[in-house]
Amino acid sequence: MSMKVTIDGIPVEVPDGTNILNAARLIGGDVVPPAMCYYSKLAGSGGKCRTCLVKVSKGSEKDPRPMPKLVASCRTTAMDGMEVQNITSPEVIEARKGVVEMLLINHPLDCPICDQAGECHLQDLGFEHGAEKTRYEFDRRTFNKIDIGDKIQLHMTRCILCYRCVYVADQITDHRIHGILNRGDHSEISTYIKAAIDNDFSGNVIDVCPVGALTDKTFRFKNRVWFTKPVEAHRDCDHEKCNGKVTLWYKGEEVLRVTARKDVYGEVEEFICNTCRFDKKKTADWVIEGPRKVSHHSVISSNHYETMHPLPVVKSNPVLVEANKEQFERETRL
Repeated sequence: MSMKVTIDGIPVEVPDGTNILNAARLIGGDVVPPAMCYYSKLAGSGGKCRTCLVKVSKGSEKDPRPMPKLVASCRTTAMDGMEVQNITSPEVIEARKGVVEMLLINHPLDCPICDQAGECHLQDLGFEHGAEKTRYEFDRRTFNKIDIGDKIQLHMTRCILCYRCVYVADQITDHRIHGILNRGDHSEISTYIKAAIDNDFSGNVIDVCPVGALTDKTFRFKNRVWFTKPVEAHRDCDHEKCNGKVTLWYKGEEVLRVTARKDVYGEVEEFICNTCRFDKKKTADWVIEGPRKVSHHSVISSNHYETMHPLPVVKSNPVLVEANKEQFERETRL
């Protein structure tokens, strides 16, 4: 059964049970609300960050009353005849600006040295909705860096408590050791009694983290992503749950890191095992498929544009050309 939903004046048909965020993703473009905690591959995710707030101006055909407050699009099911406002609502834009300000209250401004720079969704949100100055006058909360395993470092000071890494450990690994400790302003991601996260899929917590809180120690401080070249590759992985499809990040002929492939919304298409991620960093280990297509809106696309044939040219303006010619002749006579 399908339903018709209108988002920012654009109608779309979606299956029954689809939330507003995924309905917007079927349309694509600027209509899609940002999401820092929702992850379509992880059951139960969403509802934490509130960056995907939208305004429901019409509930449904049966009940056309608008919803009294802004709602989280990742947690609100679309109804037949529903009308939603995202970028067309000043109220939503203002609310999103406030949410971004809250996320940045304790977030350190260390983008120049953060390995997530260039892939960070919080950077994008801060650029699009962030205020020039903070109104926060108190000290930011800080945590010591800890190693959760030999390949992953946790920089809790950068964490925005999106819970993605916790859901990954719950749903794709054999057992979960880390989680949320304490409450309120003291809440933090950590391991119980500093136990090491050690399982075949632990590296996926790095890929799902939207900021630089969980980083790959084997890649840490080695290079900036926009100086590397992403290449898609695959291998016959021995692990029954891993399909071996990855993105290799090259600097020259050296593979600096290996990550799972991500879709246009930054979500992992298929989770990969630690063997593929950490132990296979030679070109000989992989079957190369070709360069990864990167959106030209991303800083990662720097120096990686695909050549277009024929090359685009600037169209000349005959009126302007003639006017310039007359001006040149007039100045020459003078």
